Amino acid sequence: MDLKPRERWIAIAGVAVLSAIAVAGFAIAIYAAWLFHDMPDAGELQDYRPPTATRVYAWDGTLIGEYSKERRIFVPYDQIPPQLAQAFLAAEDRNFFKHGGVDVGGFSRAMLKNVGNAARGRRLEGGSTITQQVAKNVLLTSDATIGRKFKEAILARRLEQSLDKQQILELYLNEIWLGYRSFGVGAAAYNYFGKSLPELSLAQCAYLAALPKGPDNYHPIRNKAKAKARRDWILGQMAELGWVSQEDARKAMAEDLVVQPAPKRAAYRDADYFVEEVRQRGVATLGPRLNEGGYYMRTTLDPKLQTAARVALMEGLEKYDRRHGWRGAWGHVETIDADWEKAARAKAPPAERRGWRAAVVTSTSGAVRLAKDEGEGAIAGEDMAWANATKGLKVGDLVFVEKSETSPAYRLRQVPIVNGALVAMEPYSGRVIALVGGYSFSLSNFNRATQAMRQPGSAFKPFVYATALENGYTPASVVVDSAITLKGANGEDWSPENYHKKFYGALPLRKGLEQSINAMTVRLAQSVGMKKIVDMAKKTGVTRDMAPVLAMALGAGETTPFKLTTAYTPFVNGGRRVEP
Repeated sequence: MDLKPRERWIAIAGVAVLSAIAVAGFAIAIYAAWLFHDMPDAGELQDYRPPTATRVYAWDGTLIGEYSKERRIFVPYDQIPPQLAQAFLAAEDRNFFKHGGVDVGGFSRAMLKNVGNAARGRRLEGGSTITQQVAKNVLLTSDATIGRKFKEAILARRLEQSLDKQQILELYLNEIWLGYRSFGVGAAAYNYFGKSLPELSLAQCAYLAALPKGPDNYHPIRNKAKAKARRDWILGQMAELGWVSQEDARKAMAEDLVVQPAPKRAAYRDADYFVEEVRQRGVATLGPRLNEGGYYMRTTLDPKLQTAARVALMEGLEKYDRRHGWRGAWGHVETIDADWEKAARAKAPPAERRGWRAAVVTSTSGAVRLAKDEGEGAIAGEDMAWANATKGLKVGDLVFVEKSETSPAYRLRQVPIVNGALVAMEPYSGRVIALVGGYSFSLSNFNRATQAMRQPGSAFKPFVYATALENGYTPASVVVDSAITLKGANGEDWSPENYHKKFYGALPLRKGLEQSINAMTVRLAQSVGMKKIVDMAKKTGVTRDMAPVLAMALGAGETTPFKLTTAYTPFVNGGRRVEP
């Protein structure tokens, strides 16, 4: 049948339209298949728990440290204050308890805008409900694409079928990034305000709810005005929704926004070496789970004794170092101009010495200028005399100073070049109640208490005498203290001397130990036999291996302060070795 020209064109146009629809449908099907081929299973979230920080406590319950990849304190829904949850709902999703995962009106508006945004190369808008944000944060990437938004919407609907509203809100409040090294509201409350969730004020709750839009945009210090404005807007929304009274909202708006200068891991900061040692042992036992399992670790530390140990070691090392004189400035600038502070920032004082400040010497009489515009002053006269006795001070020298407690002057400080360690252990149980691995953890995290192999010297002698007592000697047994010469390394003569450069003749065994007499100890070791002494050292845990040579009787071998302290416990507890 012949068609008229007009009918023929209509037929061709119809076929073209149907073909275009078919091709478009096929393309959409292919795109949908590609888009959803790797769609995560929303049901996985039924047992999901976000990575949570492991918290470390002292014996009395003091928080002393945390281990985590993400700083998070998981808080169950029933322990989240209602006004905090309401603040987030007012800021992010006021219809959360009404919709089925997607706020259709808001989502549609966002999609229409995003078509234009994508065409103009602009960032895509959100329009996401809290359920969609959970889907994105936990199951999807953060790619700003239209495809991801569709995935997010579908997953949100599935989430609503798998979890109830409380579970979804719990996930959201514990998973979300809130800046200040904080994941979740529990960590954010602690990092921003130094409080637990129940201690937060209404204004503080509203500020935390302002952060999901961009923690850097609403930084409480750098962008305080914007942060406060966003907080106050949320308070207004809460009042409008009837969740707080207008009066309470006004009072909260009048409250200043005050936060901690920086996030802190723990208020107690004297146990860094101890906490790191616990971490290493925890990793050996738990592996990667330590940093994400949310464990509660109670340790044997006594905070009061730990603080006393840190103070004693630092002050002891500083006094010893001071007796050996001023070693000179740690830096120098040729001209005291605006750039001298840049040079001063090149070296930080010990974090444990919070009163120390970097300063530049402005005159040979001891005048100094502190960094960060903290003022000017003069170094105390006694410290100037101490410095001038050796290296002295020159204009342009960079030094550390500390404000004197008894006068307007500044005290001159220097970081010791010597170091040390301290271990305190309860001998009956093996509880490590204090451990300091060095002068300053901030300057060196090498733990000299547990890692540094050092010669114990005369501290090893009690094991020589203990071996003698187990092999027929008594405290009254007589041993001769006289000169002795033996063949040492490379066939050279070795003649151990006593501290006072004299010998005391025949003495009872106990005198040799009391007065730490070298020559007498060597003769005793020669009589008892070094093999037995080596066996005693291994049995008590001083060392795993020791050469059976007489020099070892005077502590020429190597061990750590931690092992040596452990080995001493049988002397106190009746001969029983303990595991620390």
